[in-house]
Amino acid sequence: MLVEPLTDGPSLSPSFADRAQGLRGWLSSSMANEEDDPVVQEIDVYLAKSLAEKLYLFQYPVRPASMTYDDIPHLSAKIKPKQQKVELEMAIDTLNPNYCRSKGEQIALNVDGACADETSTYSSKLMDKQTFCSSQTTSNTSRYAAALYRQGELHLTPLHGILQLRPSFSYLDKADAKHREREAANEAGDSSQDEAEDDVKQITVRFSRPESEQARQRRVQSYEFLQKKHAEEPWVHLHYYGLRDSRSEHERQYLLCSGSSGVENTELVKSPSEYLMMLMPPSQEEEKDKPVAPSNVLSMAQLRTLPLADQIKILMKNVKVMPFANLMSLLGPSIDSVAVLRGIQKVAMLVQGNWVVKSDILYPKDSSSPHSGVPAEVLCRGRDFVMWKFTQSRWVVRKEVATVTKLCAEDVKDFLEHMAVVRINRGWEFILPYDGEFIKKHPDVVQRQHMLWTGIQAKLEKVYSLVKETMPKKPDAQSGPAGLVSGDQRIQVAKTKAQQNHALLERELQRRKEQLRAPAVPPGVRIKEEPVSEEGEEDDEQEAEEEEPMDTSPSGLHSKLANGLPPGRAAGTDSFNGHPPPGCASTPVARELRAFVEATFQRQFVLTLSELKRLFNLHLASLPPGHTLFSGISDRMLQDTVLAAGCKQILVPFPPQTAASPDEQKVFALWESGDMSDQDCCVSYGGMWYLKGTVQS
Repeated sequence: MLVEPLTDGPSLSPSFADRAQGLRGWLSSSMANEEDDPVVQEIDVYLAKSLAEKLYLFQYPVRPASMTYDDIPHLSAKIKPKQQKVELEMAIDTLNPNYCRSKGEQIALNVDGACADETSTYSSKLMDKQTFCSSQTTSNTSRYAAALYRQGELHLTPLHGILQLRPSFSYLDKADAKHREREAANEAGDSSQDEAEDDVKQITVRFSRPESEQARQRRVQSYEFLQKKHAEEPWVHLHYYGLRDSRSEHERQYLLCSGSSGVENTELVKSPSEYLMMLMPPSQEEEKDKPVAPSNVLSMAQLRTLPLADQIKILMKNVKVMPFANLMSLLGPSIDSVAVLRGIQKVAMLVQGNWVVKSDILYPKDSSSPHSGVPAEVLCRGRDFVMWKFTQSRWVVRKEVATVTKLCAEDVKDFLEHMAVVRINRGWEFILPYDGEFIKKHPDVVQRQHMLWTGIQAKLEKVYSLVKETMPKKPDAQSGPAGLVSGDQRIQVAKTKAQQNHALLERELQRRKEQLRAPAVPPGVRIKEEPVSEEGEEDDEQEAEEEEPMDTSPSGLHSKLANGLPPGRAAGTDSFNGHPPPGCASTPVARELRAFVEATFQRQFVLTLSELKRLFNLHLASLPPGHTLFSGISDRMLQDTVLAAGCKQILVPFPPQTAASPDEQKVFALWESGDMSDQDCCVSYGGMWYLKGTVQS
């Protein structure tokens, strides 16, 4: 086909003139090389549009091209236009010698059963038809057309769809359903017929939680939802006409262009500039099909086409916590920092020199929690409390937040994961280091943010009934969470109080000894004083403690018992079992033993004395000969070291007929372990939870 450009068109621009000059040179060289290949025939091309939106191409990939379905009776046809889905029913030649009649009868019996009615698939009790279902080969058919060559003219009609039809075996699914129904009927029997009335059954009514926007999007994109939506489109029943039918001949006439004047073929009439553009398009990279990005992913190229305020909002919503320097590097060097500072204060709050996205950006007004269904207002208030806690300290404990906010653990965990990382035995630490450079560089912004946090703090005090005296006065980056005392601190307080009580008891003991000795000694007689044994002294101290009035105050409770340590041992002054106290690190044996105990309980939070002794023996076997721990460690020293390391003994109520040994009945647990879960220290048997090591095999 050869099409010549018109000569009376508009003037060409310089770029087109250059390209036209290059085209002439290329054509001249090509024509010189192809003089031996002359043009044989010129064919006019016409574009027909009468069937442009109705023309489909059917392909049968499982059927050879020599075996067509043209002469096979078509019983029915239907289509879903929006999905471009077609179903055809074709008859099967049951009189053909290759047809197995017994198999056909068996299939019909399995599908329809013994009784035939209007809903039967095979009314003749014989498989005498088959169904073909279509599938799309391509969604873009703009490059395909049906051509009809007649009387030296080529007529093209664009294709609306290309479908491949394959046999459908849905009748097998129907046969399986019939088989299951028969089995259920046989199992049920006739017992239900004897009952005069149905039994009253208890039903459970459940109310669905409000669906969040993210959950709705996941549901809409699910396979089940798409299948349900496709099934909702109704079938359009069609009449099938054979290849040689007069109606088919009439419809084929629409494949020809109705007029040859060219009025309807404006697509093939181009101006000189458009024609040159089609022959030699500008050099550009070929566009390739790129995978569709998720709805929550935005490329940096697309991001920079948005206004500055939207760029800041999208970045903070996705990152959630970011230093100001990182934000400036993402926005580009040409962006004014003053404008960025003005925009970020609208969508984020300053926490430890870093910017954290505001709660109302993550939880819009009409949204709710996907875990508990609480409204966005409650979620924003709880997340603001977490952010405020991080302005006071680098550490936050999840249980404390859940206790104050009364939110479920999943919601609180979401808050913390936005801005912190979990540390074993410590809690949640703020995810970014303190940005002192920004604080020094922008004191006006810091002052404004401080005023905002003061207002938020007042609102939180009113909502959560927080006591001002218990709030931290000023942030301390090294201090632990406010209101919580670690196990080491409790032991230290107990030791201090025990030392004070020990000194008072000693003075009282000496006074009583003097009173007992005074009447028994005649005047003028001197008695030689011998040192009192440690056992006797301990007994006297025990008697003195028993005669002391009971102290019910909290301080007295800590002074008498600190993490399971008696006052004498908690003070760290008396020796027992021939060894120094475990809390004292004056000897290498005590330090090594305490290091082993702390490392063991960091891995296993609950241990029995029997299991701890087994692990200690394994530890001894791995040590080199002559190690300090080979000097001899008694059970008493091992237990006291466990108590001094921050653990407590749990009194487990074993049954009277238990087979557990005394060492197996002594259970110790690490008392302070941060955000330890229940599964770390418990095990489930038969639907009940037990402490690890307390269930006998």
